Amino acid sequence: MTENLTRKFNELVAVDHVNLEIKRGELFGLLGPNGAGKTTLINMLCTILPPTEGSAKIWGHDVVKEPDDVRRSIGVVFQDPTLDDRLTGRENLDFHARMYGMPKEVRRQRADELLELVGLERQGDDLVRTYSGGMRRRLEIARGLMHHPKVLFLDEPTLGLDPQTRRAIWDYIQKLNRKEDITILLTTHYMEEADYLCDRVGIIDGGKIIALDRPSKLKARLKGDIVTLEVPNPERLVGTLRESELVNRIEVVNGFLHVGVRDGESAIPKLVRLLERKGEKVQSVGLRRPTLEDVFISYTGRRIREEGEAGAKERMRLRMRARRR
Repeated sequence: MTENLTRKFNELVAVDHVNLEIKRGELFGLLGPNGAGKTTLINMLCTILPPTEGSAKIWGHDVVKEPDDVRRSIGVVFQDPTLDDRLTGRENLDFHARMYGMPKEVRRQRADELLELVGLERQGDDLVRTYSGGMRRRLEIARGLMHHPKVLFLDEPTLGLDPQTRRAIWDYIQKLNRKEDITILLTTHYMEEADYLCDRVGIIDGGKIIALDRPSKLKARLKGDIVTLEVPNPERLVGTLRESELVNRIEVVNGFLHVGVRDGESAIPKLVRLLERKGEKVQSVGLRRPTLEDVFISYTGRRIREEGEAGAKERMRLRMRARRR
């Protein structure tokens, strides 16, 4: 639970008065572009960064006043790799458990349970340097669970993984959530990841939570379909389509017109006729339901990945300037 949680780096407000209440056993997602404040928020909840303003409690413990109790209650899988590749998978787990004072027999039993849970029971005694990227990620998740935490933080858990491995990690995360009866908070900039995994999603942008609900309810707020039109001059047609009563929103993405309408099947022939009367030839037409990226666009006017490239660079520049002062 957070109350007006804020983190500033001089003039940069990385996290801006965030209020969250995550339920026990929930798989909660923070969805937003790189540089939106997701990792900074996680770092405050994990007691790595102190808040500038506001407060937060994890499993009833204040992150500022009771940091040791918070750390005993949580497991963390950081965005950057933190395994020792000169040790075996089992040795990495054992070393982590020793830091929490777990007895030898308990460590051994718990390592066996978790290696089986993440599908690494056969590779547990192999050096981590021989592991693939997906195997390392699964081992990191197992390590975060060694000491029986109440809350598990996953910061961009599938970043840099191929689609097939990413989907496998999703399945492991869901299995862990059910079998371990653990509350999970994950950050991601992959819309499909948040949609597939999470019970609820908080969309974060510029350090603020701009929308929060179940993925299905967030998408339902857009009330309709998305029609994709391929035309020679899409930018020139934005004004024309915006004036049509058929259209409730419009965007040009990668040379295609993405048009929000209430009923796609009935709107498509009308939109095609409208464009043809303007002398535009429609080369292809697509129809789909709204995605979480469409929700992000409706609140911010831009795509997550576009902001991820430009916004991340600008925020990194401001953070580096703040640290030099």
